[in-house]
Amino acid sequence: MTDKSLIPPSPSEDDYVRQIERAEPPPLLTADDPIALFGAWLMEAGQKEANDPNAAAVATVDEDGLPDVRMVLLKDADARGFVFYTNLESAKGRQLAANPKAALLFHWKSLRRQVRVRGSVSMVSDAEADAYWATRARPAQLGAWASAQSRPLPDRLALEKKIAEHGLRFGLGKVPRPPHWSGFRVAPEVIEFWRDRPFRLHERLVFERVEAGWTTRRLFP
Repeated sequence: MTDKSLIPPSPSEDDYVRQIERAEPPPLLTADDPIALFGAWLMEAGQKEANDPNAAAVATVDEDGLPDVRMVLLKDADARGFVFYTNLESAKGRQLAANPKAALLFHWKSLRRQVRVRGSVSMVSDAEADAYWATRARPAQLGAWASAQSRPLPDRLALEKKIAEHGLRFGLGKVPRPPHWSGFRVAPEVIEFWRDRPFRLHERLVFERVEAGWTTRRLFP
């Protein structure tokens, strides 16, 4: 059993009161365009988060319907959706090929905010994948060739050997994008913005995509 002393206790009423006294309450969360609001929050996170403000948990399901989740790095976001790149033969790549739907969760602890995204998934174009691939550092490119992602690794040396083999293979020339490596775009059907409030009375604003654009509604915390 986990040592309960390792788990922080819930804040006391005095803790919440001090939190309120320290900060002026921000205005009620409002917006018409969830993509623009996400961009503004991501920009703030970039200024305050210590590491990877573009990190997101992506959830999929396997062939048995069992949920699976892992962290990825967001590489693009616009009206078409949220893009991340991966090995198409990885667990998430295979799961998305079989069931092209996913959920994303962005959590910015420094801002006490999170964004949830749910929607259908499609592959990015070859041109998009090639353009992003060209921005990756050469060692990362070689690593993408070498890693049989999500499959058993006998030992660390086996990976390092594969990287060395591909380094010799491509020499000093450009490293092409592997056929098994590309990106996925999550086209949002629902986007929820969550903002921390004292006493667990958090603020939740939900956008749902409709033919004419977006509808909004608030949820109880």
